[in-house]
Amino acid sequence: MIVLLRNFKNIFVVSDLRKKVLFTLFVFAVYRLGTHVPVPGINTQAFSALLGKGGILGGLLSYLDLFSGGALRKFAIFALGMIPYINASIMMQLLTIMIPSLEQLSKEGEHGRKVINQYTRYLTLGISVLHGFSASLVLEKIGISGLVINPGWGFRLTTMLILAVGSLFVMWLGEQINSHGIGNGSSMIIFAGIISALPRVVLEIFEKIRLGGVEEMLWVGVLVVFVIAVITCIVFLEKGERRIPVQYAKRVVGNKVYGGQSSYIPLKLNSAGVIPVIFAGAIMTLPVGITSALSTKLPFLKVVAEDWLRAGGVLSSVIMVGLIIFFAFFYTAIIFNPVELADNIRKYGGFVPGIRPGKKTSDFFDYILTRVGFPGAVYLAALAITPDIVRNLVPQLPAMFSGISLLIVIGVALDTSAQMESYLIERKYEGFLSSGRLKGRRG
Repeated sequence: MIVLLRNFKNIFVVSDLRKKVLFTLFVFAVYRLGTHVPVPGINTQAFSALLGKGGILGGLLSYLDLFSGGALRKFAIFALGMIPYINASIMMQLLTIMIPSLEQLSKEGEHGRKVINQYTRYLTLGISVLHGFSASLVLEKIGISGLVINPGWGFRLTTMLILAVGSLFVMWLGEQINSHGIGNGSSMIIFAGIISALPRVVLEIFEKIRLGGVEEMLWVGVLVVFVIAVITCIVFLEKGERRIPVQYAKRVVGNKVYGGQSSYIPLKLNSAGVIPVIFAGAIMTLPVGITSALSTKLPFLKVVAEDWLRAGGVLSSVIMVGLIIFFAFFYTAIIFNPVELADNIRKYGGFVPGIRPGKKTSDFFDYILTRVGFPGAVYLAALAITPDIVRNLVPQLPAMFSGISLLIVIGVALDTSAQMESYLIERKYEGFLSSGRLKGRRG
């Protein structure tokens, strides 16, 4: 423990890393401040009571509240959170594959990425405006007396404008973390929102222990064991990788000999990280929202929404598993191009032992990625839905310990730790561990 604390202190010794960490913490503070500023014209107490009632709409709002870091519960200016930006990113990545001009643009290096990012921002603006206007209409038509103080077009336009600007500001905060902070900006914003609920959850657990006695203490013990088991499983599998050996041939240039080295290419069990979980969680709001809106006119949809589409329900679990597996393969295909990887290895005089350079090597990488990626995608989907199924059996389990939230928190924490490790080791400092690295396991 002493060694760990000493190595943790090294974060603030390296000037560049210290600035990045402090800047990220500052962005978190700004984001958390915005989650406490309510949108005018809403009775926040009546809105919070609506979330507490459960049911179709209450369940949907509680689910969305997870991604907004509690801002939706207060109907704050950051109530939409990163959801419009996530949806826009999904749509742009799909359009990049389907539209040849966008696909060509994505291959033009830094300039192409900047143009696509700009299109993503425009699309985020459109989705934010649509979500903001839809939210104002839903609040007016819920039928709860006193929820909307002054209904009408003034309230609708004001709410739409404030929520859209708030969503764009949250997107901008994420981009600032990408540029000047540490970690993936959008994931870090969601991470901060989920973690912010931890003190409240801990206080609620202690209050239950105080009022419930031995029975509640036994329940809390089971909860702690369950959460530790899930965290251990996630960490163990997230560090798993398959290492592909690469041998470089010797080259003689003048009087010097180059190459002759051996290396490896690590293919992680879960190459996509928490992106599939975040994308799947954002998309799952669509069928839940549609069935919730139509349930008043079509009564059978109420059964679908309450029994099947709730978190941990049969249909919800099947859809979530399918989406996570799809996005795991989809995102891996974006970040790993077997043909390009094989060409780069051949260009620098390398080869995979026992595999012919060129097409044979690219086919080999494609086969390995599929073989490693499928169990990784299944594990990711299983860990995402298992806590939600357990929550159906044990309703006392806090929403923070859902599958999506645990995967996001642990995945982002591991990625951020790895980035800080690389900064420390690059400057000849020890990392968080006494060995100096967060080592992966051999596949």
